[in-house]
Formats: sequence, structure tokens, C-alpha cells
Amino acid sequence: MFTIPRPIKKLIESFERLPGIGPKTAQRLTFYLLHVPQGQLDEFASALTNIKRSTVLCSKCFNIAESDPCDICRAIGRDESTICVVEQPLDLLAIEKTGRYKGLYHVLHGAISPINNIGPEELYLEQLIPRLTGGDIKEIIIATNPSMEGEATAMFISHEINKLKVKSEKLKFIKLTRIARGLPTGGDLEYADDVTLIKAMEGRQLF
Repeated sequence: MFTIPRPIKKLIESFERLPGIGPKTAQRLTFYLLHVPQGQLDEFASALTNIKRSTVLCSKCFNIAESDPCDICRAIGRDESTICVVEQPLDLLAIEKTGRYKGLYHVLHGAISPINNIGPEELYLEQLIPRLTGGDIKEIIIATNPSMEGEATAMFISHEINKLKVKSEKLKFIKLTRIARGLPTGGDLEYADDVTLIKAMEGRQLF
């Protein structure tokens, strides 16, 4: 009876833990890597090892970067009066790719999802408040995904900011907007094309 060698089995099991990777795909990836030159494998292994060791979370916007603060937060010429709130760093990259948005960001690293036991405390929501009270913010753009979780997160952010507006004269003038519905319901920002994202940002409405 054929037994899969332990190193191969271990790698297959590791691939299976990744989202969207089933047993068959994990096996194909593993056996493909067996045919890759050792130099490329070493480079691949090094990239995996350094993905967390060589990156940090920006202490301002919580984007993943090589330095703190990130390139966007320390860039000269960005509109510091506008903050775009997104779920994931990939959403930030998608918006940046359009080249139209010149403000700052706030990355939540997820969305509120009671089914998955993800509440506001599991996200970087609390850290958004000091950015509003400590700066000269004029607009908050909520760019969470048009999904149930994204909408729940958008509603929570709106509720919390409106509570702050009641207590602070300074925050009363902050405009709260939501990206337009150019994006399909249930879709993800990271998969949207540039034109759709540009229209969604330009057509944002008061929230």
C-alpha cells in the first residue's frame, strides 16, 4: 500500500488550512512544488517566513506596511481632512489603483459578523474615534463591502459617529458618506474594476 511521504503530507495539510483551498488543490500545489528548482523553493520559503517578520501594522490607519507610519500616512500632499474606511488592505489597494482618491484610510481588518462571532471589538473600529477628535476631519467615507456584514459595519460606524456629533461641537460638521451602489450587492471591493470603483467613490452619498 502506497503511503504519502511525511513531508509531502505535511505540506498538503498546510495548504488545506488556507481559505479556498480544498484537498485536491492542496495536493496539486504540493506535487507541483516538487518539480520546482530548489533555488525557487528557497526563495518561496523565505517569502513566507518574512511575510510577518518584515511587515508591520501602521499605527495610524492599520494598513499593512514595511514601516510605521505607512507610505500613505506619511505622504506629502494627501488630503488629511478625509478618511476612507475599508474592511481589508486589499480594498485599500483597489481604491489606490484608481488614482482618484487622495485622502487617508482606516483599515478595519474585517466586518461585523455575529454568525462568525466577529463583533466591533474584534475590529479596528475603536481606533477610528481618536482620529476624528484629534484632527481636522471633514469627511468620513464608509467603503465597506455591499454585503450584509459590510452594511452592518457601515450602520455601526454611522451610529457611533452620530453619537459623537451630539457630544462635540467640533464633530458636528463631519460629513458621513457611503460609496454608491455601483458595486453589486454581495461583491468585494478588491475584485471591482477601476471604472466601477471610481463611479462608486464619485457617487458617494450622505449616510
